Order: sequence, then C-alpha cells, then structure tokens
Amino acid sequence: MSKKNESIETRLVHGEDFTAAWDFSNQLVAPMTSNTTYRLKSVERGAEGFATYGELPKGEKIWIYDRLDEPNNLMLEEQLIYMERGEGAVTFASGMGAISAVCMTTLESGYLIYSDSAIYGCTHSLFKNWLPRLNIKTEWKDFTDLKFLDEIPDNLKLLYFESVANPTLKVADIKKICEKVFLINQNRPEKDHLLVAVDNTFATPLGCNPIFLGADFSIHSLTKNISGFGTELGGAVVTKAKWETPLKLARKDYGAVLNSKSSWSILNHGLPTMHLRFNRQQESAQEIARFLKNQTDVENIYYPGFSEDAATINTLSSNSEEKFQPGFMLSFTLVGDIERTKKFVNFIAKESYSITLAVSLGLTKTLIEVPRLMTHSSYDDDSSKEGKIEDKLIRLSVGVESKVDIIKDLMMAFDFIKNA
Repeated sequence: MSKKNESIETRLVHGEDFTAAWDFSNQLVAPMTSNTTYRLKSVERGAEGFATYGELPKGEKIWIYDRLDEPNNLMLEEQLIYMERGEGAVTFASGMGAISAVCMTTLESGYLIYSDSAIYGCTHSLFKNWLPRLNIKTEWKDFTDLKFLDEIPDNLKLLYFESVANPTLKVADIKKICEKVFLINQNRPEKDHLLVAVDNTFATPLGCNPIFLGADFSIHSLTKNISGFGTELGGAVVTKAKWETPLKLARKDYGAVLNSKSSWSILNHGLPTMHLRFNRQQESAQEIARFLKNQTDVENIYYPGFSEDAATINTLSSNSEEKFQPGFMLSFTLVGDIERTKKFVNFIAKESYSITLAVSLGLTKTLIEVPRLMTHSSYDDDSSKEGKIEDKLIRLSVGVESKVDIIKDLMMAFDFIKNA
C-alpha cells in the first residue's frame, strides 16, 4: 500500500505498512512487549548484533537487549521520523535524557555552546551547572537577534534554542539561523562544523519541523503533547542519518532508555489522538488569548498567534501541512506585584475545576504555573533578567476542556483579585 497521498492524521493511526520492528499481518494493534533480553540463534548471530548495533536496519533485525533496541521504541521512532521529516530518530527515558545525549554526542572538552537565554529551567541548569565540569562552557544569547552570529569563536560547536521559547513564547527564525550556519561551515572542516539543536517540544511536530528548516537535531519531551495524557515520561531526538548511530551508542552506555510500556502507550494512544488534541487545544488557546488580551488586569500577554513577525509565521508554518500553527501555550503577566500573581494562581488552584496548578504542558488538562518560582527556579536574578523571564509571569497550557469553562474559571480569579 502507498502512503504518498495519505494525510498525517491517517499515518499516525496506522503507522508503516511494513516494519522490521513487528509483524502486522495478524495484529491490529502492536502488542506491548516486555522482554529485557532476547533469544539468539547462535554465538555468531549475537556477535553480529553487537558489531552492527546502531546501524540503519538492513534485512532482519537482530534483537539483543532492550537497552539497545526494542520493538515498540523502534515503531515509535519510525513515526517520529515521518512527523518531523527527518532521517533518523532515537527515543530516550525523558526529554532531559535526549538533550543530554545530544550534548554528550557532539561536544568535547573545550567546546562552547551558544544557548538562547530563555530555555527550559533544567536545560539551563545542565548548561550552567553540569557541563562546565567537563570544560564545556555556555554563552547566553538572544536568538531573535542574529547579530550574535556575525563573529563566532573557533571552539563554538553547538547552537541550542527552542522553536517556541519556554516560557516567554518568543520564536527564533530557524531557517535564517541555519542558512547562516551553512555559510559558516563552508569555511570549517567537517569535524568542526557548527551544529544546530532545536527543542521542539512547545511547537510539536504538528507546528514546526526544524530538520526541514536545516537543523541537525529536533528534540522532544515525549511527556508533553506527543504523549498527551500525563501518564508517560519520555524524550526523543529526530536527526539526520549520520547522527542516529552515535545517539544510539550514547543511549546504550548512558542508559537513558525509554520504557517499552511507555513507548507502547505513546505509539498507540498518544500519536493517533495527537491531531485531535492539538487542534482542540490550539482553537481554545486562540480564544482564551483574546479573552486575556481584553482584561484590564492583564499587563502583558505572549502568544505566537498574535505575532505579525515573518520569522514567527514562517517557523510555525514549516510543518508538513504548511499551515500556521501558533499552538496551545500562552503566557501573561498581571498588573501589580508578585503577591497579586500568587493570589490569582492560588485562587485557581483551590477554586477552579477546569484549570489545574501543575507543571508540565501539552496534556488533555489545562495547566497553570509561575515559571520563575517553579520550572525555571534554577534561574538566578541575572539569568532571569537576561532571558526576560519576569518573576510574575504566568504560563498556561491549554487542554481539551470546554474553552467556555476555562474562561469562566479565569473570570472568577480576576473577580477575586479585584476584590481581594
């Protein structure tokens, strides 16, 4: 059967026509596998499996041990390659496992990272607190101002940023950054090529395809919208073919393997419903953003759907449907000080039915948090100022509930702080 004319919605339900990872001839749904080790036909067969591990599939798959490869993980990786228009994919136990693997695969002592100043708090901590122990340093830049690429040091190896920044929701021009990197690499030997890694968790593959725009790595926390239900932890890197084997070898040795039961759930529950969830969440987010924009108690609101910037529109239209997808995430600040913000969010935590005070994002439930006090608490005052992450910034991840109910709960919170 040909998939050339099938929509992405259909592909995420049915997967590959044939996959070396499993026999679909009798199974409607891929069975959940629980093997940690596999039967080998001979010593020679086992030796061949170890010797060729990490290579792109050629003929019959040799199963050895589930930290190396596992059927559900491989099928999930096949789907992620398709969604991101990549050449290879490797799943991990968490999004941070995926980010760490990219760093450990590409960087050596003495190398330098340029990172956007507004990124996920744990990634910021990894770059600031842990990589320097390996003599890998990070400099913080504003990736919406490409002047930082005009003059670069010889030891710069990796550009790291997010397709939609967490939690400020600014959008960098991935295509222009990659075009500049291409020109830079023309004057560098291949071993010294500058690489581009994009965390695509906020935008999701339905909103943005960084590999298509020229990036080397598109990184995901599978825990978020791709899984969607708040029950599975996972991460993934979609990349070019040359990096798949090194990433698999890194996963093998560092041990950050995605649990087979989690990959099964993401493959059979998360991906087939992703379009439905994403479209519903995005539609609601647009209306909620308009509601917030009209509130006198809202000082600032950050939502890509309000942007007229060409870089934002082009980046979030690079998906396979070539349609502008501003997504389901928004951030805003209230008039007044941080104590007023705490009262607003605490009221929602206690009194709201449709909005939950919790970290994470992209789930079926609408989640609210204060990043500077929670997910980005590793940022010190100087880093927060540099990343423009305000202390009183509120982050909202819109779920699939009725948008009427979400707005009603927000209205109650606004009424509360007006009378408090």
